[in-house]
Amino acid sequence: MQINSIKDQVSAEEWQLRTDLAACYRLVAAYGWSDLVFTHISARIPGPEHHFLINPYGLMFDEITASSLVKVDQQCNKVIDSPFPVNPAGFVIHSAVHAAREDVQCVLHTHTRAGVAVSAQKCGVLPLSQQSTFVLASLAYHDYEGVAFREDEKPRLQADMGQANFLVLRNHGLLTVGKSIADAFLSMYTFEATCQIQLAAQAGGELVHVNPLIVKGVAEAMRVQTGGLGGAFVWPSLIRKLDRTDESYKL
Repeated sequence: MQINSIKDQVSAEEWQLRTDLAACYRLVAAYGWSDLVFTHISARIPGPEHHFLINPYGLMFDEITASSLVKVDQQCNKVIDSPFPVNPAGFVIHSAVHAAREDVQCVLHTHTRAGVAVSAQKCGVLPLSQQSTFVLASLAYHDYEGVAFREDEKPRLQADMGQANFLVLRNHGLLTVGKSIADAFLSMYTFEATCQIQLAAQAGGELVHVNPLIVKGVAEAMRVQTGGLGGAFVWPSLIRKLDRTDESYKL
C-alpha cells in the first residue's frame, strides 16, 4: 500500500507515539493475537486536547504504519484528515477507559481463542502459574452486554474496571491498560500466556493453586524482575525483533 508520510505534520513527541503504536500493532500480529481487523489498540496523545491514535479500520495489523494511524477526539471524530475510515463502535470501550483513567496512555484489546475461552469460564482466571499471579494482582471483570457499541454501557464498564490494569470482558476477550504502550503490551503478553497455560493445565490432571499470599506480594516481584522499568525493560528488544524483519511500521 502507498501511504504518504505525515511526519512533518505532527510533533516529534506524537511521531514517536505513532511509531511505538504502529510497532505494537505489528507485534500483536506477530504473536498471533489479532482478529483480522476487528480489535483495537488506542493511545492517548499527551496534551489537554484528549486526542487519541487508533487503527485505520480495514487494515490488517501487520499493515499499519505510523502515518496510517488515525488521530481522533473523544467522540472518534478525525482530527487530522485521513483517507482511512475509523470505527466509532470499536472505540466505545477505549474511550470509556481513557475517560475514566487519566493514568492510562494505552488500551489494548484482544479476541484471542485462549482469552475468549477463559473469559467464558465461570471461575475466571485461576492462580495456576507465575504469570497468573501478576494478572490476579490487578484484575477486574465486566459482564457481556452484546457488541460494545452503546454509550450507556460505558459507566458500567468504568465501574467494573476501577483501577485494575487487567480486564476480562466476559464472553468477549481480554483488555490491558498501561502508562505507556510498552506497559500495555507486556501486560497483554502476560495475560495471554496466563490464559493459554490455564487451558493447557485444565486439560491435564488435578490442579495445584498458587498460595494467595504470593499474589499479594507480586507487585514487588514485578518491580524487581524488570528493574523498576516495567514494559520499558523489554520494549527495546521487541523493537529490535521487528526491525530485523520489517521496518515499514516506521513510515
